[in-house]
Amino acid sequence: MKKFKFTIRGNEYEVEIKDVEGDIATIDVNGTNYEVEIQQEKVKSTKTPTLVRPSVPVDRKDSKIKKSVSSRAYKLNAPLPGSIFKILKQEGDEVKKGETILIMEAMKMENNIQSEKSGTIVSMKVKEGDTVLQNDVLAEIE
Repeated sequence: MKKFKFTIRGNEYEVEIKDVEGDIATIDVNGTNYEVEIQQEKVKSTKTPTLVRPSVPVDRKDSKIKKSVSSRAYKLNAPLPGSIFKILKQEGDEVKKGETILIMEAMKMENNIQSEKSGTIVSMKVKEGDTVLQNDVLAEIE
């Protein structure tokens, strides 16, 4: 069947497995036949747990952020993920380009979110304490 060469304490052995029946194997070691019992190792099962995650809803209906946006208004997006620390302007307020609308906390820093357009705030999509992701709409300016 199979031939192997072993070196044990400097001595070389040529081993040939001739026959295997159940747990008994007939082997030839350097011309001498032996019957040996085969002990099979128990297969170890892994103890690694399987990670099961709940499915995440595609639409964030349960989110505090209002997702409906009108197509005609300028959308002020979140530059990076964070939470809304303080809102300085409300719906209906007039804003000028460069004026701070809200303060957002991201990466342990307070960031002033400024208007990139002059106009009126049509809708404020967030409130203080909300968590936002990058590119989430914070406000609409018309």
